[in-house]
Amino acid sequence: MASPALNRSLEFARGLLGNVSPFLDWIRELKDPAVRRADITAGITVALVLVPQSMAYAQLAGLPAHYGLYASFLPVAIASLFGSSRQLATGPVAVVSLLTASALGPLAADNPDAYLGYAVTLALLVGLVQLALGIIRLGFMIAFLSHPVVLGFTNAAAIIIATSQLGKLFGVQAEATDQQYEAVWQMMVLAFESPHWPTISITLLALAVILAVKRYSPNLPNVLIAVAVTTLVSWVVGFEGAGGEVVGNIPRGLPDFQWPQMDFAGTTQLLGIAITIALIGFMEAISIAKAMAVQTRQRLDANQELIGQGLGNLAASCFQGYAVAGSFSRSAVNIESGAVTGFSAVVTSATVGLTLLLLTPLLHHLPQATLAIIIIMAVGGLVKLRPMIHAWKAQRHDGIVALTTFVLTLAFAPNLETGIVAGVLLSLGLYIYRTMSPSIYSLSRHQDGSLRETGGDDGLECPKIAILRFEGALFFANTTYFENKVLERVAAMPQLTCIIVDAVAINELDATGEAMLRTLSETLASRDIAVLFARAQGTVMDALRRTGFIEQEGEHRFFHSRADALQYAWRRMRQHGDTDCPVEGCKASDLTGCMLGVQRNETKAADSAVAVAK
Repeated sequence: MASPALNRSLEFARGLLGNVSPFLDWIRELKDPAVRRADITAGITVALVLVPQSMAYAQLAGLPAHYGLYASFLPVAIASLFGSSRQLATGPVAVVSLLTASALGPLAADNPDAYLGYAVTLALLVGLVQLALGIIRLGFMIAFLSHPVVLGFTNAAAIIIATSQLGKLFGVQAEATDQQYEAVWQMMVLAFESPHWPTISITLLALAVILAVKRYSPNLPNVLIAVAVTTLVSWVVGFEGAGGEVVGNIPRGLPDFQWPQMDFAGTTQLLGIAITIALIGFMEAISIAKAMAVQTRQRLDANQELIGQGLGNLAASCFQGYAVAGSFSRSAVNIESGAVTGFSAVVTSATVGLTLLLLTPLLHHLPQATLAIIIIMAVGGLVKLRPMIHAWKAQRHDGIVALTTFVLTLAFAPNLETGIVAGVLLSLGLYIYRTMSPSIYSLSRHQDGSLRETGGDDGLECPKIAILRFEGALFFANTTYFENKVLERVAAMPQLTCIIVDAVAINELDATGEAMLRTLSETLASRDIAVLFARAQGTVMDALRRTGFIEQEGEHRFFHSRADALQYAWRRMRQHGDTDCPVEGCKASDLTGCMLGVQRNETKAADSAVAVAK
């Protein structure tokens, strides 16, 4: 019988191995024939979508079509084996492809032969960034890419992607320009003045096939059928000979292992965009993974997913691919097709491998116009204005961030990282601005005995007692704001004898905040104004006790409820000769009755008031 120590060691090793190899959690489930059938069906279905999409996205990235197939081979399986999501479909995606093109275009403008090498190097850097973040458990850094930033960027990127394909739809080519909108305008002019009608015919045919199959036979792979039909028509009518653009020769066989050849200057220039792609790609992956995890009730580990995505990108770089990420559309196809485990991604990978080995000669006559239609149809769902309007309604600052990111991404295209960086900086700046001037409410007693924000018709303010509630952490960035608000209140109430700080929402206090409270208390004490604290949280009380502030002020200045603080304030007024409470219906001789109303209201609201002294 094994010793307890040995059992603990085995459990530890098993847990460690599980973290290194998450697929061990689901590989046993493949013993079930039903699970195997479901995963095989889902894997093949995703591959039918992935093969044409990957070639189209490679073209979007400025790469030969077969680089998309290479990026859809091993990275798909590796990302699934080492990630935490069972249904996430990894591979080439539109946004990452566009970011790749925007980064490599200027870098390789004078050296087109280096373009492929830079693409592979970029995938390596993206993989290293994601892997490092996952290993040292910095998945939380994705929070710097706020939802409004991603929302504004993806909407703009979708429009940029769609408009970049106009030339292929009409068979025209614009001159290289520094701005995306200039290139779009040129393509529109050329499409009107000298359209290539064979290309337009193929475009309309591909669109008609996709829409018809989607409407009348939605269970069939409409994109793959469009690829087959237009490729056949292109071969029969001699589309390439008529000046139409086709995919051309695709090397047969699996990609060879090649370690990326990096030069220091190029790598340094790519590092910034690599970090951007790593975060944007992971944001896309984790978003769809979270949505599926809710549906399947599986546990999702963001750091493990970073490791999976990072290893997938490393595999892409070492086998002549380019940067990959999780795909919304293919993940949806995967889970809707019944995928249970990550084995479906292994099947997808194997199917792409068979395509590379056997089917590439059949793709020679595939029209570029068909790939353009595939891209446009795929990114059409990314243009969503309603969420931007919703963000505006939820928080005006979020709406500003989303709109600014959207406009700047469009304006500075193809330099897409400019819009992202501006959005992140604006998002952080507005957050800091909000923390510098958080809400401060002045409370008053209402007819029902409750304490609510001043301004209601039935609010009764006491000119000798002020109650202020501060919403947020009290730290170096907002201490001056807090102090000024208190002093403004003091100046507005010449009869003031007590200020009650409702500290229930102050969840953090730093050294600057404590020093300000100490100075403020001393300043007001010189004017015979007492500062009382009600409902302060434990962490704040601990900080005040460690610094000696509570000892200086006295324990009697701190209260569990606003009711207790008010009772102390009224008692202090009586001691100073005030025989009547200025609040209507609340006589100093009847403090108990007055406090019961407030106490009863607080008990209902917070269930935390301390019983009033009898």
